[in-house]
Amino acid sequence: MTIKITRRDLLNGMAIGAGGLVLQAHGSELAESALADMADALNPEGLAGYYPPTLNGMRGSHDGSFEVAHALAWEGQKPESHEALDEHYDLVVVGAGMSGLAAAHYYRKKLGPDARILILDNHDDFGGHAKRNEFHHEGRMVLSLGGAQNLDDPSSYSEETRILMQDIGIDQAVLDDMGANTPDDFFLGGSLNADVGLSLPGEDGHLTHGGHWMKFMHGRGDYIAAVRNLSIATDEQDKLIEFFGGERDFLDDLSLWEAWDYVNSVSYNRYLMDKVGLAKETLPLIDVHLLNLNGPSGWHHTVVEAISAGAPGLRSLGWVANFADSIAATYLDRDLEIRMFPDGNASVARLIVQKLIPAVAPEMQGPRDVAVTRFIYAALDQDNQPTRIRLLSTVVGVRELDDQIQVDYVRQDKPVRVTADHCILACYNALIPHICPEMSDVQKDGLRYGVKTPFVYANVLLNDGKAFSKLGVTFTQCPFDPFQWVSAGPTVPNGGYEPPQSPEDPMVVFMMASPSPSTVEEGTTKESLRAGRYKIYATKFEQYELEIREQLQSLLGQHGFNHETDIKAITVNRIPHGYAYWYWKLDEPDWEDGKAPHEIGRAQFGRISIANSDSEAMPLMNAAFNAAWRAVEEQTT
Repeated sequence: MTIKITRRDLLNGMAIGAGGLVLQAHGSELAESALADMADALNPEGLAGYYPPTLNGMRGSHDGSFEVAHALAWEGQKPESHEALDEHYDLVVVGAGMSGLAAAHYYRKKLGPDARILILDNHDDFGGHAKRNEFHHEGRMVLSLGGAQNLDDPSSYSEETRILMQDIGIDQAVLDDMGANTPDDFFLGGSLNADVGLSLPGEDGHLTHGGHWMKFMHGRGDYIAAVRNLSIATDEQDKLIEFFGGERDFLDDLSLWEAWDYVNSVSYNRYLMDKVGLAKETLPLIDVHLLNLNGPSGWHHTVVEAISAGAPGLRSLGWVANFADSIAATYLDRDLEIRMFPDGNASVARLIVQKLIPAVAPEMQGPRDVAVTRFIYAALDQDNQPTRIRLLSTVVGVRELDDQIQVDYVRQDKPVRVTADHCILACYNALIPHICPEMSDVQKDGLRYGVKTPFVYANVLLNDGKAFSKLGVTFTQCPFDPFQWVSAGPTVPNGGYEPPQSPEDPMVVFMMASPSPSTVEEGTTKESLRAGRYKIYATKFEQYELEIREQLQSLLGQHGFNHETDIKAITVNRIPHGYAYWYWKLDEPDWEDGKAPHEIGRAQFGRISIANSDSEAMPLMNAAFNAAWRAVEEQTT
């Protein structure tokens, strides 16, 4: 299918924000010009209508957010001099993501509410990956997430994280309410009994196989009938049925110890081809789960890593046959202890910001109305408040001089400097060596070691949900499409928000893409992740829009969907530096405690400490908060 964007499409892509900002949801010259003009003149303190959550088009790593950092990291370019502002702080935090906001909270809590704190961030909004996408159409507000999705499993939180969550009002009663409010058919919210589909290209558009593909892949339910409905060769169907059902041990030619070594040293996809006998063309049907969850494909997971992440195959490992089925059943027949706001973890970031700077939302009551509260961005950076958040400010230098820290940054092309007693770097690990060149080479190498997992999160506002409701699933995997994940936007009625109630209501379709190569066996995981990152930066919004329109038309067209009239806005959140780097077994040694690169990289550097999920080698909110706690303890004890 080939779709050409017309002027009509551009007009249909208009989105009206709650503050009266009107921006096109397309990469037209008009839209790009509007965004550029706005960035040039941007002064959140003085622009009453400034409200980033309602902006459409290219978001995440948006134009204006990365150029200064790239010039520094790629070409060593930085201003020769900086204007010294008459501003001295107790603490400067670099990065207004989860770890940076948490660090400010922990520091303020320990040293008192009058502690002077400045948080700097290169983006036009706070929250880091926890971005809020907010749409307005026909008198309704429709929310979705532009990054970090959910609260993971609160039962696994550290004590420091639990305390922070309680401080911002997310106590056990709120968590219980969130769990009760999560619809049974919402997979994104942890409901594993939700209808999960598999959508495959066909001659007349995509054919969506409904039921529950998460369970079918693990030999649960009528998986045989489900596989027989797939438009693949009969012999491939036979192999999948045998594999899903656990009808044989595919490692029966190996001893126990040989099998253990095999599953920990061979890629999952190689196992599927060599042992299960699947054709390479069939692998995407299974691989898509790993792409959606972790980013790298099955070529970069060991068998153990893939199965631990929920990929099928547990029942087909004979050496654990006695308990494999019970483990799978326990996993698949329960709801995960996952909690979610309708804008993902953006609500958590908003709760922390309101705790730090009450003036941004003076009437907000907390978790019960956070999702529907409009924040006053003009209040983020005011002289009369102890904590300030300064957006669109890219830090290019942090150095300890005598008894203070100099922090150099660029804001609206203006190089300026502030000073502080302490500094916490809650930014991307690999950038730190460039802004702190005085660090040792050993520490710099540790900081540079990991490669963050890139993702693209797109939200598409539809005039109504009629066509999507006829799809018969709330979430579907699309292994052969640019966006491998297509689902209804968050349907959770939390934070005072009421999601769409019927197919006649406007709705958001949430789409996620893992851009790293999925069919290439050669190369390391890092190389694959870098390739995905380069692809993100090389892809313009116009291309994303074409892909989105083509995919949705093929997916929903047979149900009455017309992309020209039904799509009302598109927001693409590109995240080139996404999840923190895991240590993938195919590429990594078994690091001794204290000697892993992230542990070496996060060492305290005088009055400077490091707090981010990179420093924990774990892409979870809990990890970001733990890192913030550690950094504050380093600087205050």
